[in-house]
Amino acid sequence: MRRTTGRASGLRSWGRLAMLEVKNLYVGYYRDLNILQDLTLAARPQQITTILGANGVGKSTVLKAIYGFLRPNDGEILLNGESILRVSPHKRILKGLAYIPQQPGIFRDMTVEENLELGGWTYRRDKRLVRERIEENYERFPILREKRGQATGELSGGQQRMVEIGRTLMSEPQVLLVDEPTAGLSKMLAEEVYQMLVDLRDREGLAILLVDQEIRQALRIADYVYVLELGRNKFSGPPSDFDDLEKAFWVA
Repeated sequence: MRRTTGRASGLRSWGRLAMLEVKNLYVGYYRDLNILQDLTLAARPQQITTILGANGVGKSTVLKAIYGFLRPNDGEILLNGESILRVSPHKRILKGLAYIPQQPGIFRDMTVEENLELGGWTYRRDKRLVRERIEENYERFPILREKRGQATGELSGGQQRMVEIGRTLMSEPQVLLVDEPTAGLSKMLAEEVYQMLVDLRDREGLAILLVDQEIRQALRIADYVYVLELGRNKFSGPPSDFDDLEKAFWVA
């Protein structure tokens, strides 16, 4: 396990392969109070990169800043080598970035297929393409084809997450930002969601940046891990370096 500061955290090991890079980032909800301080991390294709840390260290703030919901006070965010700091969130979707927040964002009274159609809003005039993307989701998640005419709110928690992930994939992202995807789910349903993420990594080559509180599960599926402390890089490395979880989180 490597103890890191912002300027030395992980980019050397990821190099040019990084699809998403965050460099020396300072972010806060007020300009004079930064939650993230000198944060640096990277994510690359066909890997799950996991951000861990205690409550309140800024894990979810990282994803909000990357997606454009928060404007950094300093630092850089690069997608495929291009700065996206001045790109609005809805245009970041067109550049291959997608975000799945912690709180489910499905429309419970709409059918499964109607929810998926909403994911194709940016190219809604191309009916053929919308249909193709929906069919691709049915191939990924066959249970959704069976339930396509059912109100999404009637599905299990795991299936609702499936709809939300499927809707996000309608834009064919290259990088997927995922915030605590199993929050509030039973252990069995959580396993389904983690397997979905693994399949997206392995079958579709996505770069997945995952924020999670389920430490052991997150380490089990991760390819690379960043641990934050008070908004800064504390440790980074492959999951095999994190055998002593208590030390990883709390030893200064």
